[in-house]
Amino acid sequence: MARLLPSSGNSLDISAIPLALYVHLPWCERKCPYCDFNSHEQFNPADESGYIDALLRDLQQQISTVPMRRLHSIFLGGGTPSLFSSASIGRLLAGVDQLWGIPGGVEVTMEANPGSAEASRFMGYRSAGVNRLSLGIQSFDDRQLKALGRVHDQAQAREAIAMARANFERVNLDIMHGLAEQTINGALADLNEAVDRSQGHVSWYQLTIEPNTTFWSRPPTLPTEDTLADIQNAGEARLTASKLKQYEVSAWAAEGQQSVHNLNYWSFGDYLGIGAGAHGKVTQSDGGISRMRRTRLPRDYLAAIAANLPPHTDVVDPKQLTVEFMLNALRLRSGVSDRLYRERTGLDTTGIGVTRSALIAEGLMSGVPGHIGTTPLGFRFLDTVVARFIDT
Repeated sequence: MARLLPSSGNSLDISAIPLALYVHLPWCERKCPYCDFNSHEQFNPADESGYIDALLRDLQQQISTVPMRRLHSIFLGGGTPSLFSSASIGRLLAGVDQLWGIPGGVEVTMEANPGSAEASRFMGYRSAGVNRLSLGIQSFDDRQLKALGRVHDQAQAREAIAMARANFERVNLDIMHGLAEQTINGALADLNEAVDRSQGHVSWYQLTIEPNTTFWSRPPTLPTEDTLADIQNAGEARLTASKLKQYEVSAWAAEGQQSVHNLNYWSFGDYLGIGAGAHGKVTQSDGGISRMRRTRLPRDYLAAIAANLPPHTDVVDPKQLTVEFMLNALRLRSGVSDRLYRERTGLDTTGIGVTRSALIAEGLMSGVPGHIGTTPLGFRFLDTVVARFIDT
């Protein structure tokens, strides 16, 4: 049973909780068959200006609900944000700075595809204020790239990485494994090249077949469970031997290269979400937590902003806070402190005592006092560990 901390008569110090900004740019050149994100084809560059206007109106409306809270980080996701011109990205960031203030040194990440048209804009994005680029490479095998519906080939991937490194000190490379009929050697070839070409951060994750995707209705022939396990073990060994260290389930980074924005998600921090289909999470001064979401279709989003409609908002049931916190925090290899759990949920750790003690006894959670985290075995079976906290 979740137990709220006794009230001290004072409001919660929400200024101690980081507040980030997520911006959703929902268009893609082509929808990938594995993608279940809110993305849409038929992008028209003529729509850029109106969408940027809507984003800034959206931010202006939402920021009025979180006065005096400092901006922690910015993430431009999609879709394919690099379909937008550097001038539009510059206008967006200038508008954010005017409305909120972007402190010096704040991480500003932008997702980008390695296609030649997008890569040619990297210098402009850096000048616009983006200081971290996340490249959706996925594979260096042309056969796999075609099967994944990617619009780039291996040569363009390599060229884009070189251009990204020339313009950004911080670059993430996204790489998939467990692809159609992929062998251990094939998966390691992709990973080896990603590690060798990386600039300090690699996101390495397994292809999963999600509902409402083309792969769900027409699934590819994936490797067997034994092969997938062998790929995972061999890949982790390769990454461990590199300069990169695992800090989250699928994220490996050199010292100082961890994603500030994503660490905020995994530490149950707050964030505003602007754009079609964007989500947000904000802790209120009374300790309650609100989750906000915008409508998914771009045309409906634009109409809602024009009508000055607020995002749909739900208050999170305190009974769900524990599992929501664990779903994020236990993804961190290092785990978190009991203190962070109390500060971010308003719940007392006595409420998780029975479940935690049982998981410690089973060798799945750390027994270090004041620490919430898994053992290496628990990290491998993370879904099982998190599920135990449902209705705790």
